[in-house]
Amino acid sequence: MKTKPDLGFWKLWNLSFGFFGVQIAYALQSAQVSRIFSTIGADPHDLSYFWILPPLMGLIIQPIIGAASDRTWTRIGRRLPYLIIGAIVGIIVMCFLPNSGSLGLGISQAIIFGLVMLMFLDTSINMAMQPFKMLVGDMVNERQKGLAYSIQSFLCNAGSVVGYVAPFVLALFLSKTAPQGEVPPTVTWSFYLGAAILLICVVYTLMKVREWPPEKYAEYNGISSDAEKNKVQGGMFSLLIHAPKVFWTVGVTQFFCWAAFLYMWTYSTDAIAGHAFDAPVVEKATGVKINGKSYSDKYLFLGDRPIIMDGKMTVAGITVDGSFSSPRTVVVGNDTIISDGNLKYVGGVSGVRPDSQFANSGTTVSIDGVPVVVGNTAKIVSAFSLIQPGETLTLAHIAAIDHSTGKYELEQTTVLPTLTDKTSLEIETATVLNAESEEYQNAGDWNGLLLAVQGLIAVLWALVLPRFRSRRLAYSLSLAIGGLGFISIWFITSPALLFISYGLVGIAWAAMLAMPFTILTNALSGGHIGTYLGLFNCTITIPQIVAALCGGFILSFFPVAESGVTQTVWMLLVAGILLLAGALSVWCIRETYGSDTKTV
Repeated sequence: MKTKPDLGFWKLWNLSFGFFGVQIAYALQSAQVSRIFSTIGADPHDLSYFWILPPLMGLIIQPIIGAASDRTWTRIGRRLPYLIIGAIVGIIVMCFLPNSGSLGLGISQAIIFGLVMLMFLDTSINMAMQPFKMLVGDMVNERQKGLAYSIQSFLCNAGSVVGYVAPFVLALFLSKTAPQGEVPPTVTWSFYLGAAILLICVVYTLMKVREWPPEKYAEYNGISSDAEKNKVQGGMFSLLIHAPKVFWTVGVTQFFCWAAFLYMWTYSTDAIAGHAFDAPVVEKATGVKINGKSYSDKYLFLGDRPIIMDGKMTVAGITVDGSFSSPRTVVVGNDTIISDGNLKYVGGVSGVRPDSQFANSGTTVSIDGVPVVVGNTAKIVSAFSLIQPGETLTLAHIAAIDHSTGKYELEQTTVLPTLTDKTSLEIETATVLNAESEEYQNAGDWNGLLLAVQGLIAVLWALVLPRFRSRRLAYSLSLAIGGLGFISIWFITSPALLFISYGLVGIAWAAMLAMPFTILTNALSGGHIGTYLGLFNCTITIPQIVAALCGGFILSFFPVAESGVTQTVWMLLVAGILLLAGALSVWCIRETYGSDTKTV
């Protein structure tokens, strides 16, 4: 087998430049898809299940693309055709996905359409991403692979930063709000911009990269015959059995790393909202209990009258000095108590609950703009308190009002048993952070900035990694620093200091994107590099699927704060421990070159 020649810096750059555009698409997916589905009308409790879909698609698609590209030989190469297909699909989907709520569909139809678009988007990203990893494995020699994958990591993180900050930048020119059920222009045009950049990156790659023809590829990759270069002998299962040991040892490290980052993506906003921004809490109605049996969902209706809306108890009205009225708005001082049938948890009345007294003698209450002086007491009356025996209630998973008719559209409904008496009906509640509060929204915006800082530090650290003489030391040290970054979040209550924590996490992120593929491709030779890289992607997707399925179970073991809010920040502590375990597991890796077993 001939030794692959050294490549100049710009040739190494060109091999990976398209990763910049692909990663912008991936960052927009990571940061904005939950927001898109929430805007359409998806139940927030279901969002975590949506996030099982992207790694699941990667688990299926990447090995197939890897194996197929190993057997593909065309005029433009063996990897580039899959880049073209993936990019074209991705560009089309990026134009449709943010418009899922603007197509005149019902809520369920819009969510299903969005899920199909998410499936195609993640599939196309995986299809477009994989060729770049394979091109480095195909055309770069062992000595330069560390630099090549560091360049790839640099471009990957630079793309992430652009994707994360795009909505913030576009907010300088476009509106951050939109009609109900529609995605704000800042998000929509971020996807359009990402699609345009992806197109430019792919065209650039096709202009600058020339894959080796089959004969030259065979010379440099140890393929001895025409039959071998068109055939994956024994299939994927056989290749797994004969995979080099480093495939499995690096895979163990990958498991710890990607499970840790899945928990960051899932719990970061909620954790810092409660831990560093002191977001207030609300008591959310999670369902009802009838004769001891629980029924859980977001909405509860008595005929056309909402009782529970999006986890909130609705308000039937107020009584002032014993006289009942059903106003749309009630204001005390500068605080809105009731607005359109919902309690507002603001200012000095954050403790007000349905059926509770909120104004004493002498207080002036504004009822639908009319001032009323309270002579005795004023009490809020919940819609729940007006339910009578013999009435039938309906639970709904999704509900939306048609403003043209004033009627509610209910989907995925459950008709409850007829009430025999009022004592048989109870509201079930849970105390959670108030996601509508200014503090929570500020935390959400801050989280985007933290992720951008993580990406920036990863960009810089990717330039440092090739300078380490020992890859294992660089890999292990980076993961350990990232683990300490996660753990430090548990101790930090200052939003500004969190930049340090996420900067440390960025160091681990840079190593995760560069080191595993360098170590693996150095150990591979022959015509199956694409298949192995596709299979190796399972060490990224499976940990995320497992972590997503186990996250809620793990969270239930942690203590609850005095406010009653489950401490999601503990999950970031778990993420830190996982990264530290990953740092230790690196030392079980024995890096090899082809058939060698030399430790580096």
